[in-house]
Amino acid sequence: MTNQRPDPDELLSKINEQEQRTARGKLKIFFGAAAGVGKTYAMLAAAQQQRLQAVDVVLGVLETHGRRETEKMAQGLERLPLKSINYRGTDLYEFDLDAALKRKPALILIDELAHTNLSDTRHPKRWQDVEELLNVGLDVYATVNVQHILSLNDVVGSITGIQVRETVPDHVFDEANEIVLVDLPPDELLQRLADGKVYLPEQAKQARRHFFRKGNLLALRELALRRTADRVDEQMRQYRRAQEVEPVWQARESMLVCVGPHTNADQVVRNAARLAAQLACPWHAIYVETPKLQRLNDVARQRILLVLKTAQTLGAETATVVDHNAARAAAEYARQHNLSRVVVGHRSKTRFLNWRKPFIERLTRLAPELDVIQIAQVPTPSRHKHADAANVAQAVNWQHYLGSIAVCALTTLLMIPLQQTLDLANGVMLFLLAVVGVALRFGRGPAVLAAFLSVAAFDFFFVPPRLSFSVADIQYLVTFVVMLSVALVIGQLMANLKFQARVANNREARARELYEMSRELSTALAPEQIAEISERSMQRVFNANAVLLLPDLLGHLSLVNLPNAAAFSTNRLVGRSAQRLARPLPKVDLSIAQWAYDHEQAAGLSTDTLPAAPILYLPLKAPMRVRGVLALEPQNARWMQIPEQQRLLSTFAALIALALERVHYVDVAQHAQLNMESERLRNSVLAAVSHDLRTPLTALIGFADTLLMKRSASVTEQQEIVRIMRDLAERMNALVNNLLDMARLQAGGIKLNKQWQPLEEVIGTTLRTTELTLGKRKLIVELPPELPLVEFDTTLIERVLVNLLENAAKYTPLQATIRITAVMRENQLEISVIDNGPGLPADKEEAIFEKFTRGQSESTTPGIGLGLAICKTIVAAHGGLIRATSVTPHGAHFTFTLPQGSPPSLEGNPSP
Repeated sequence: MTNQRPDPDELLSKINEQEQRTARGKLKIFFGAAAGVGKTYAMLAAAQQQRLQAVDVVLGVLETHGRRETEKMAQGLERLPLKSINYRGTDLYEFDLDAALKRKPALILIDELAHTNLSDTRHPKRWQDVEELLNVGLDVYATVNVQHILSLNDVVGSITGIQVRETVPDHVFDEANEIVLVDLPPDELLQRLADGKVYLPEQAKQARRHFFRKGNLLALRELALRRTADRVDEQMRQYRRAQEVEPVWQARESMLVCVGPHTNADQVVRNAARLAAQLACPWHAIYVETPKLQRLNDVARQRILLVLKTAQTLGAETATVVDHNAARAAAEYARQHNLSRVVVGHRSKTRFLNWRKPFIERLTRLAPELDVIQIAQVPTPSRHKHADAANVAQAVNWQHYLGSIAVCALTTLLMIPLQQTLDLANGVMLFLLAVVGVALRFGRGPAVLAAFLSVAAFDFFFVPPRLSFSVADIQYLVTFVVMLSVALVIGQLMANLKFQARVANNREARARELYEMSRELSTALAPEQIAEISERSMQRVFNANAVLLLPDLLGHLSLVNLPNAAAFSTNRLVGRSAQRLARPLPKVDLSIAQWAYDHEQAAGLSTDTLPAAPILYLPLKAPMRVRGVLALEPQNARWMQIPEQQRLLSTFAALIALALERVHYVDVAQHAQLNMESERLRNSVLAAVSHDLRTPLTALIGFADTLLMKRSASVTEQQEIVRIMRDLAERMNALVNNLLDMARLQAGGIKLNKQWQPLEEVIGTTLRTTELTLGKRKLIVELPPELPLVEFDTTLIERVLVNLLENAAKYTPLQATIRITAVMRENQLEISVIDNGPGLPADKEEAIFEKFTRGQSESTTPGIGLGLAICKTIVAAHGGLIRATSVTPHGAHFTFTLPQGSPPSLEGNPSP
């Protein structure tokens, strides 16, 4: 009995997916083969129906191309004003995304989904604007043509000879909640073009000569119909999976080919490929590996892999399914993938007394809704007539059968001394236990042999008359039949359980390895780490030596160097690097690897390109581009031909490619941030040089020229000019000192010279230094009478107070009042500089302490925004904090703290 309990992880995934769909808006795409089929008109008609149902509908973007009936259909709909953007001296109009988010209607209409926005907009593509609208829960109607679908863009270009540059990714189309195909026959579309309902007359004439030819329109119409059908088919499969529908729905032609170990398997695959081509339908090819087929020799297994490879080359999706019931596995696979036809090969009975029904009969009984097609068998030469039986016979492990005989003999020997104390019923249990052990250890065939031997030994040695197969009591015949039946059933069940346990263990091992690799790759921070993790995983999972080849800036591949102890100071990585050096590295052919990288195709072992090469070269395809090549040299080349192994390898390669791309973009982001900071620093320094240095220098030169020209000037005039020149020079000196101090502080070049001293002396020195800077401003110093000594660097704290006072002088009028206060709070000395000037800019209380940040970005006040940044760095070096707040009704309040510490004792001083 099968377990019908649902998978909790699958249920949780469905719930999360449903919640995301509920929170996300719905996208409805009106899809057409070409311009002029009526997509925009159909979208507007649907919107008008929604408006009549009291739905809040807004027209975001409408491209009518002068069509009057389209403009008429749009009447009555609220239009969102477009955003005006000046582009090369011309005002152009784009969709206003921010206005749409602010308006937040229930439904918004966006025409021409593939449109490319101007460079000044938030997103480069209009479909990205739609994605943002959907993410906030807005429903969207949009239009798109088949030539704009990214996967069909090249196909359309080859048909029409015109390459369309504006495209929409396929996932946008596939993830839409509804697709409305707006279809129009080519003759009617050409008539609309001739009537001027598609383009203006001059444009229509040119379009008819190039794009709008009947052959092109026929091909585009077929592409649109097929693309829509593919999406509907995918929706049907998703519905069947969600609703757990078992029977196959024959909504579309599709085929499943069952590949067996027989010699005519390749013939079945080729015939199925021809049939699939005639029906123009997708098809799958599977091989069901049962416990019996696991005993095939290497020749038979290689033939099966070659047949699957042939099917994959002919366009089939291949898979290997592990199950002890081939018919049931094929039926489940067909139902899972909704494949309505099953193709099997004809095979006559070759064994005497073969009571098992043929595969085709078992399949039709399990899945009566399937159409089963049997391919006729072409006669084979006599030397291959019994090839199938020989393949199985050669693979028989006779040691297992000998082991089964030995177990039965040991059980009989064990039973002989116990026959006096045990009933015959208990002896039967002992022989049944032996059959179970044989089934667990040796498999199905030896278990069947053990069942017959156990019945025979029990009859011969223990049933009266002993040492004879004759039976005195007829009831023992029933015992023999039941014992044999139970032994056969138990042997079969135990062999099946062993087989299923082995399959489950293999699957669990693959899942565990996949999880381990993804977890390790998620923590990798450099390509060298990714290479080391990848090579170790390939060795562990595929028993293959592997190396990672990454491109340089010119696209030339090279081997990734090992991480060393200097770069990664972890013993585990260093030990693993030593392991890599210990194992042999594959001898990579860089020319083959470069070909695989350039053409984005696998090459080498088990591929169509240079299959004789001993190494498989697998390109690492990431979402943006190929990130490198993975070269593998497997110990067993046949393993790489198994479809499941190939899919697992593709998954590993995708994880490696994603990790490489993540590391690449992390590096790009870091470089971009560094460049931004460097550019910001450069601009700030240039602004300082151009404004705060050049202006005083120009003034100094002017005053020097004045002194030279006014030789007869009075002493008073000369003194005034010299005073002004001195002030300008001091301003320049202060600016240069700030730049140098910040550079030294950032480099850690300044060491604190802390000493225990009173705060009053530092404030006094600061006031004398800033006397000229403060001018006529009123200065008030409020200090408690008994402030304790504090340990700090006198020069640096003086610089903090000087910068705070100069900052207050810059941004306050001459009649302003500046107060300096100090107070002890919780073992900290809190020093404040307060003014009654205009105050701080809103929301910039923290930002003003950053380098090159000023309260006003454009101001006539001199300075480059380094003074407060220097204050923050000095205070932080002392273990304190600095902050700024605005004072009500106006003014600024700067406060910084210094730890009090434990001042030294003053013992020994003379008492007063």
